[in-house]
Amino acid sequence: MTAATTRDIPSENKVPSAPTPRTTSGDKRASLLLAAAIVALNGGLAVVGLWGNFASAAIGASFVLLVLMCERIGRLVPVKGRGIYERTLALGFPLLVLVLWELAADSGFINPTWFPPPSRIGAALWDLSTRYDRFSGTTLLGRPWLMPEAFSKDGWGGVWNLVAESHVFATVARVLVGFVLGAIPGVLVGVVMGLNQTVRLMLDTTLSAIYVLPKIAIFPIVMLMFADPFGEAPKILVVGLSVFILMAINTMAAVRGIDKVYLMAGMNYGAKGWSMLRHVILPGALPVIFSGLRIALGTAMIVIISVEFVRAKQGVGYMTFYYWEVLNPEKMYAGLVVVMILGVLLTYALQWLQRRLMPWQR
Repeated sequence: MTAATTRDIPSENKVPSAPTPRTTSGDKRASLLLAAAIVALNGGLAVVGLWGNFASAAIGASFVLLVLMCERIGRLVPVKGRGIYERTLALGFPLLVLVLWELAADSGFINPTWFPPPSRIGAALWDLSTRYDRFSGTTLLGRPWLMPEAFSKDGWGGVWNLVAESHVFATVARVLVGFVLGAIPGVLVGVVMGLNQTVRLMLDTTLSAIYVLPKIAIFPIVMLMFADPFGEAPKILVVGLSVFILMAINTMAAVRGIDKVYLMAGMNYGAKGWSMLRHVILPGALPVIFSGLRIALGTAMIVIISVEFVRAKQGVGYMTFYYWEVLNPEKMYAGLVVVMILGVLLTYALQWLQRRLMPWQR
């Protein structure tokens, strides 16, 4: 290859060169200066007693400086250490927020009565996890440490009695059952809407109109459909309806958004009917469908927590609202922490399923 042809290679195809010592030195110096600026800004305002008056501006400026500092540090991280660096950012920033929250509550900058520090919330979470509420006959996790003894005495019936008293189990069961009952028909209807214009024209406006309704507002209507309006069925159904509408609209958009090249390639290889649906349409729509499933799962959590606020005697939402009513902020915040943990765990489970159903994206 001649020098001329080498010069003709586009710049984006060239291997990026390693940072020079001069660049590395500049990034180190800039990182230290930005860190010093954060300390000087907040320390200076605190010394003169003005930090409380300019708290919002100081926090915003500190966040911008912190982002710039982390970007400079990121340039210094070698390729092999990128994973550790990214995980440190993902976990380190929430931990930093918790530390600052703890300090703000201890110093009296925020009212610890209504905004208790994370240490007190953690203690409340531990108390909820280990204590049996004799008034309601419930626990947070179902006392799993007693399950071996219960099994030895009463068999699986004793274990089930412990599981059934769990707030977490009640909420997760309602979410999962409602999610499955809504997602499967929602995906099927969405596929039909995406493939058939007549069905799409008939249902699109109706689904769009129902979608904007607050799901908690249709819960009283759903209760009228069952002989036992205070049982589990209305709660599960309102979750299923929320997921169904969302997945139908999302899947329709996913099917209609498939690249025409894939359809033409399938037809050229003889795919038609069920073969086209199985091997071309569904795989092509799955990435968008799973994005919709993540949104629908979050919606299911929001709906069931709202329903448990107003009509339940068990569940994480009921527990959270109960401790708000009795003015116990620590345990109320602990309930919110449990909701967030459940959201993260259910999302990871959905991502695991996505990797199994879409191995070509690995």
